Amino acid sequence: MNPSSVQDLAAKWIAARRLYPMYFELAREFVIDVKPCPDLEAGVEAPGREAVEHAESWLDEMDEKIQVHQLRQFLQTSSLIDQEGLVFLMKHYLAKATKTDTVRDKIDFLLVQYFSQVAPSQLNEEEVDLGFVANSLEPILGPVELKTPVWLNSLDRVREAARKCKSLDELLHGGILAQGRKAKTQAGDLFFLPIALVAFTRFGYLMRRVFFRLMHADLNVILDGLNELEDKGVQTLDCRRAQFSADEPISRLRMICQSWKVMFQAEYSSGQPLRMLVDLRASVEYALGRGVAAAPAAKPAAAAKPAMPNPAAKAAAAGSSAASSPKAATPKPVAAAKAKFALAAGDAPEFEVSGDASWDADAGKK
Repeated sequence: MNPSSVQDLAAKWIAARRLYPMYFELAREFVIDVKPCPDLEAGVEAPGREAVEHAESWLDEMDEKIQVHQLRQFLQTSSLIDQEGLVFLMKHYLAKATKTDTVRDKIDFLLVQYFSQVAPSQLNEEEVDLGFVANSLEPILGPVELKTPVWLNSLDRVREAARKCKSLDELLHGGILAQGRKAKTQAGDLFFLPIALVAFTRFGYLMRRVFFRLMHADLNVILDGLNELEDKGVQTLDCRRAQFSADEPISRLRMICQSWKVMFQAEYSSGQPLRMLVDLRASVEYALGRGVAAAPAAKPAAAAKPAMPNPAAKAAAAGSSAASSPKAATPKPVAAAKAKFALAAGDAPEFEVSGDASWDADAGKK
């Protein structure tokens, strides 16, 4: 075996050992059926070619089982993934000879996630040009020639349309996200050109910021509306269109909105909560005489409740619900009632613009 082959095997083994605990923990968290890889499990220092090939086969098998939304969520909740881990993951996927749509979407997400972590927290949108993104991604892509193909100009048009949106509803249902997915799909193998990877990373990062801004704006509209309704003596609200009950206590709705801020920071694929957020805003505006009635539901949806991001939020919401029945409403603290969610520039990278299968027909594509 020549020295270059030895070095290649050593590099592959180092990468496999770095990825193995991430993959195994991800499989445990999402209950993915997987058998341990003996040599990786034992932490063998100097394996032979057969052991390295077996480890690579194990990783490839896991790649087939791990879905994009699972990778997104895991990266937001696991302490096993740091910037070095992200680099190993990206290089692992970029090295694949066959790049499926799933591999493409994983690479796209990982690059945006990495850039979000290394970019300064107070970065202005005007500073996020192709040169800045390319320099940030150099540890993964190497030097990139900043000669942008004409076909990538469509990304700027999609981003400009997103910036004009006034609500999540407009962004999610206006066809804007579909245009972004279309650009990615139509790129085909050209997506993996270094300049294209830089452009799509920039696009994804800036779209996250748009999403985050609109999410906060919707939450503020809801909180202001709830305060206004309480000032008018309203204690409960018909929120069946948002999968709540017909007489949902306003104090509980306020608590849920506050918990959603935490939940959206921790989750990338939040299709169901996003629908509820959009529909809750519609319910509040209709109660204030500013919206339209919901279309008749095909079946009752009174039993559905939103998931809370952590036990503390769940307990708080339960306590709020118990204390806010129409028969015995308790006064609300003024500071808490008027609280809003301020948008900090450093928070923007925490969000992914992504629909799930229930939002559109392009299931699995960001």
